[in-house]
This record gives sequence, structure tokens and C-alpha cells, in this order.
Amino acid sequence: MAQWDSGNFPGKEDSVCLLEAARQRLTLVTYDRRTIPPLLKLWTEEERSHGGVIFVDEKTISPADIGGLVRALISLVDEAGGMDWTDQVYFLRSGRGRFPTIHTSQRPY
Repeated sequence: MAQWDSGNFPGKEDSVCLLEAARQRLTLVTYDRRTIPPLLKLWTEEERSHGGVIFVDEKTISPADIGGLVRALISLVDEAGGMDWTDQVYFLRSGRGRFPTIHTSQRPY
């Protein structure tokens, strides 16, 4: 977030970040399982679209393990191919081997 779009988003409300990500056709990758799910629920109820969200479990991929996160995301991209990420929600966790376990849901709420 600190470097995305010239650093304009740290401290902004989640809805602003999610809206701009959707506008730029980007998928949000986050460890935030406290504030983002209620926002996604609200947007679903309002029939608002987003660019997709990938939740990362901090117990299986530490926020300090940037390499592990990058490897898991690369594996996800390889597995998902050219899929349209619009309105998709993923739960990404490190697997036992090299590749992550991917849990998907359109409506996890």
C-alpha cells in the first residue's frame, strides 16, 4: 500500500482502497480479516463489484515471510490462469509442499 499509486493510500478507508483497486482492475491481497469481510458483505448486499480479494492467513504465511507470500501468489496465478478475478474471494494458505492450498468462495459471509 505504501508504494501503490504513488503512496496515496496508507491511512485511507478500506472502501476507498477497494474501489480504486477495482477501478484499476487489481485484486487486493490482505491479511486483514477483521475489517475487509464486513465491507465485502456490505458491497455484496449493495450489488457493488470489486476487483477480487485474496486473504492470507498470518498463521501459515507470516507477514514477515515476503518470499513465502510471493511463492504462494505465483502458484495461485499459475493455477488460476487467466481467470477473471472480479468479485472473487480467495483464502490463501501455505501448503505442506511448495504449492499453496487455495480456498475460493464467491460469498464467504
